[in-house]
Amino acid sequence: MTEPRIITVFDAPRASTTAQAVMKKLPEVTLAFWIMKIAATTLGETAGDLFAQTLKLGYFLTTIALFGIFVVTLVVQLRSKRYNPFFYWTVILSTSMAGTTMSDFMNRDASTKYLSGGATSLGWGPQGLGLGYPVGAAILISILLAIFVAWKLSGMTFQIRDIVTFRGEALFWSAILVSNTLGTSMGDFLSDSSGLGYAGAALLVVGLLMVLVALMKVHSVPNVALFWIAFVLTRPLGATAGDFLTKPVAKGGLDLGTLGSSVVLLVILFGMMAYAHLRERRTEAAQVQHEEVSRRAG
Repeated sequence: MTEPRIITVFDAPRASTTAQAVMKKLPEVTLAFWIMKIAATTLGETAGDLFAQTLKLGYFLTTIALFGIFVVTLVVQLRSKRYNPFFYWTVILSTSMAGTTMSDFMNRDASTKYLSGGATSLGWGPQGLGLGYPVGAAILISILLAIFVAWKLSGMTFQIRDIVTFRGEALFWSAILVSNTLGTSMGDFLSDSSGLGYAGAALLVVGLLMVLVALMKVHSVPNVALFWIAFVLTRPLGATAGDFLTKPVAKGGLDLGTLGSSVVLLVILFGMMAYAHLRERRTEAAQVQHEEVSRRAG
């Protein structure tokens, strides 16, 4: 059974040869893609908070460590010759974790509001820049727009199925990292400062995503824009869902803890990655078989 697609205009026509199919470096945008994206971003929120807050490493040290992990996973992805679900979604996860602590470091400070019970400090080094969500979001939006301008001026495609060059992937992953950081800021603002609470904030983001789905039917609205707006919005959905799972009941959460929530989400994500890997291999095998049959028939 074919999976239902979301924002499928991004999918270019299928490659006509096996060689072209193997060169694909990024996944198709399907319903499974968005489910895995939300799972990865939720795990990014709980894992980032686990290191920075529960283990008290602080935003500064955790950001450095997680950004280093992002660089390592990105190098593995860039060196890969074809799409590998484990490589791709590991980078998505690392950008989500790094984006969580990067956002926290930018927007928050060392006030007791953000510290664990009984803690007087959080890690070594600067505890947070304390820029606040509006200023932090403005900075991140400006950086993201600058990346898109550079991307546009480069003349390379925005359609992710057609991104196969090193420079195109570098621009893509730069936009992913910044958009995940921006999405974290949006999610934390909705959860902490808007008065909606974790569940209310999550419902608001889901409503906005449903609006984007409806806009798919409006031909005058560019689907590229819809994709990136949806990509940013799934991050605050993950952030609010992660907070809902881990925060105390008194604050509107389920108090499941960052460690337990992270382990469960990791198992779910890796299970889906394994399924995606198996499905990708089956697709490639079917393409090879089809090409062989066509060659013999010709």
